[in-house]
Amino acid sequence: MFTVPILKGRYIRLEPLSHAHAQGLAAATAQDPELYRWTLAPQGAAEVGRYIDTALQLREAGKAAPFATVRVADGVVIGSTRFFDLERWAWPASHERAGREHADVGEIGYTWLTAAAIRTAANTEAKLLMMTHAFEVWGMLRICLHTDERNERSRAAIERIGAKFEGILRGHRMAADFIPRNSARYSIVAEEWLGIKERLMGRLDA
Repeated sequence: MFTVPILKGRYIRLEPLSHAHAQGLAAATAQDPELYRWTLAPQGAAEVGRYIDTALQLREAGKAAPFATVRVADGVVIGSTRFFDLERWAWPASHERAGREHADVGEIGYTWLTAAAIRTAANTEAKLLMMTHAFEVWGMLRICLHTDERNERSRAAIERIGAKFEGILRGHRMAADFIPRNSARYSIVAEEWLGIKERLMGRLDA
């Protein structure tokens, strides 16, 4: 298990996910359950408990860094997100990246927000905080993002960030409606990060 940081922004704060967030997460998804047609967001106390348990097991295995998304203004939990599928490459012992503590590549996902936080600065700032940490602190080489091929709102949000579309992965994961999901795959590599960061900061300032 590695330490999951607290990432602080102007509008939201990403806190390491724990069972202390369970009640807030359940309240967040209860606002508008229909919002999560394409997203695996936990509904009700039992699902939230299992969701947190699974996330913490992956954290203990070094495969994920899960967060609760908290609104700075009032401390209310408004969603969740995480780094996952964190992968450390088998570099030769002589390579400068050999023996690194942090992952070389990974994915940002399991991202959802409560209805009131949609079309606010929350998602933009969360991506800015997470990718700044990934590329500038952990020194990662690539971040991937996947979403259901049918989820036009999510795909548009990823494209606004500036991530590059790589294609459709067929039958890639289980969908929120429990069928094999075709995933739209996007990525950002380290060389692109400064331009992406400028774009995200501009969106926040606007």
